[in-house]
Amino acid sequence: MGALAACTPPWGERTTPLTVPDDGVVANATVEWVVDGDTIDVLVDGRDERVRLIGIDTPEVAHEGTSERPGNAAECFGPEASTFTTDLLPVGTPVRLERDVVGRDDYGRLLAYVYRASDAIFVNYELARQGYAEPLSIAPNVAFRDLIVDAARLAERDGAGLWAACRGQ
Repeated sequence: MGALAACTPPWGERTTPLTVPDDGVVANATVEWVVDGDTIDVLVDGRDERVRLIGIDTPEVAHEGTSERPGNAAECFGPEASTFTTDLLPVGTPVRLERDVVGRDDYGRLLAYVYRASDAIFVNYELARQGYAEPLSIAPNVAFRDLIVDAARLAERDGAGLWAACRGQ
């Protein structure tokens, strides 16, 4: 695969460190669809964009195959992770997307930290803390690596989500 393409998304450069301002989270996108546990489709500045949540990896959901590409079965806790993300971010939810260093992946998806605007829930963290995602750090996008790793360790310690359901798989 080629190198990740850097870009500046329409909402600008990230602030360092990423924090929620005292006046709350100002939305810059709206959820249009939850693809799976760690990927959502949003409307941002009048454009449809696919967003891959940075710093986490959720189990895959089943995908039907095509003549060009074989399908795959769902991984342990994949459907549950997708449902949890759908519950956190129903269609129409205003969100704040924040970038890190690299703005897009090899598939053209925006890479972002996602905050639910209504209550400032940090979605990437919440998925890890509730046991729906494992940490996945790909440098240089590592602004919240330690926070997400700590969240996943707590989920594992608590036997939350995939840490209980998928042991031995």
